[in-house]
Amino acid sequence: MSVPAPLSPPSLWAATAPSFPAFPALDGQHSADIVVIGAGFAGLSAALHAAEAGRSVILLEAVTVGHGGAGRNNGQVIPSLTRADPADLRKRYGAERGNRFARLIAGSAAFTFDLIRRHDIQADAQQNGWLQPAHSPGRATIARRRFEQWAEVGGDVAYLDGQQVEQQTGATGYHAAWLAHSGGHVNPLGLARGLGQAAARAGARLFEQSPVRSVTRDGDGWRLTTPKGSVQAGQVIVATDAYSDNLFPTFRRSTAAVRFFQLATSVLSPEVRAAVLPNGHALSDTHGDLYFFRPTADGRLVTGGALVLPHNWQARLSHSLAQRLQTVFPIFAKTGVQFDYHWDGLIGFTTDFLPHLHQLAPGILSVVGYNGRGVALATACGKMLAEAALGHDPEDLDLPQSPITPIPFHGAIEKVATLELLRYRLRDSRDIKV
Repeated sequence: MSVPAPLSPPSLWAATAPSFPAFPALDGQHSADIVVIGAGFAGLSAALHAAEAGRSVILLEAVTVGHGGAGRNNGQVIPSLTRADPADLRKRYGAERGNRFARLIAGSAAFTFDLIRRHDIQADAQQNGWLQPAHSPGRATIARRRFEQWAEVGGDVAYLDGQQVEQQTGATGYHAAWLAHSGGHVNPLGLARGLGQAAARAGARLFEQSPVRSVTRDGDGWRLTTPKGSVQAGQVIVATDAYSDNLFPTFRRSTAAVRFFQLATSVLSPEVRAAVLPNGHALSDTHGDLYFFRPTADGRLVTGGALVLPHNWQARLSHSLAQRLQTVFPIFAKTGVQFDYHWDGLIGFTTDFLPHLHQLAPGILSVVGYNGRGVALATACGKMLAEAALGHDPEDLDLPQSPITPIPFHGAIEKVATLELLRYRLRDSRDIKV
């Protein structure tokens, strides 16, 4: 099965990220200590850290650096999971391993911004904090619980009441929030391209337009073939997430790829900028049908969402998101909203909304299912995958291994996954404590 093509024209990120010369396609026979499949955040981070450790690294990308989810998301850098809190991780993995994983997550945004600074990556990075406000009194229990639990594992966090949320963000109608000071936002395609350049400077060899067609045993290692070449390596890192194909069919069926849409407004007036996220925060709230917003370096606001059915999506989302903005940020009711950019991408979801570390075969590792938290978490997990390829025991990584469990009726589930939005919207309309 091939990866679904995007439905949209180029994104704001493609229009504004620094460009760099294309990497060549793989041609001929090569060898390396480590081969990485996929030039998203996890793959690029893994290639960079393995190369910095002195290993020979080849990265193979089917299209171009950042072509997949890495270059198509909202760019929020979030040091938490979509649903699970540290207590949930301790319950699942045990106290010691659960806390280790929680600390990896809590530190993932700071790790990402530190990496950006260390390599002078031009990604319009703003580490002004990320917050999750509660849209109902019942959901305010989430804000309090998450603030307390992420603080317990070392997160740089704060709790805000409803008045403080409005003062900090200009957003109305929220009852509380928890704020992660280490979070923020980036141009995600700029980050991917910058990581690619940093990996190349460290000695990794990157090849674009080089989809992997097969992975077969070759002595003590593996041979990966592409349309024009092959690579022999001892260790393989698979970093394809929602853009996985049937190279490893069981692995592909362990996640559901769901399409999300992003829209960027026209450049906002100084008056609007002063009223909407004036402190530069990124925001995504407690709605199941998620409300999320972040400013850009050139004075726009980027938001988006999912749809049950994608037909005529640009016009439909332009209308519904304009209404949403006018509700959350009252100044838009006076000024109106104009969207200049529309684009889409895939997010990989697991059934438990947790990322999974898998050993696909001896010497082949992957993390899959970032569930909308990929900018920070995938970048941090890339370093973890590099550590495993460098000889760290996979059984003792910060994210515990789990068996690959295919989703029953996977093809049908992916086709109807967005129907869950109907249930989320019903729950959003009720004051439910979670």
